[in-house]
Amino acid sequence: MPFLLKSEPNKYSYDDLLRDGETVWDGIANPQALMSLRNMKKGEKLVIYHSNIGKAAIGTAKVLSVDATDPKNPLVRIAPVKRLKREKPLAEIRAAGVFKDSIMFRQFRLSVVPLTDEQYDWLVAP
Repeated sequence: MPFLLKSEPNKYSYDDLLRDGETVWDGIANPQALMSLRNMKKGEKLVIYHSNIGKAAIGTAKVLSVDATDPKNPLVRIAPVKRLKREKPLAEIRAAGVFKDSIMFRQFRLSVVPLTDEQYDWLVAP
């Protein structure tokens, strides 16, 4: 299952991820988001979304490993894959029919959002 990970670019941007080569995705407190992190599997596809500043899907990443031994702080290592050819702004995502019933627009503050394959494909399409 693909996921969308929200990040505040002034704290950790997609460019930071590209520079670092990999990172542990942490700092998550919401129980629903934590459950999504714990359930991630190695190799799953991710979309990195800049929230607050920019408000757009920026690039793709993948899950390298998941250590969920501490359920309140799962260690999910991710690596960048590539920057999107064209960023997808929030207004465009909201208007896309494929996101009509997305939890992304029912729970705005959720920082880890499960995606359908169709939603993922729409986000990464040029």
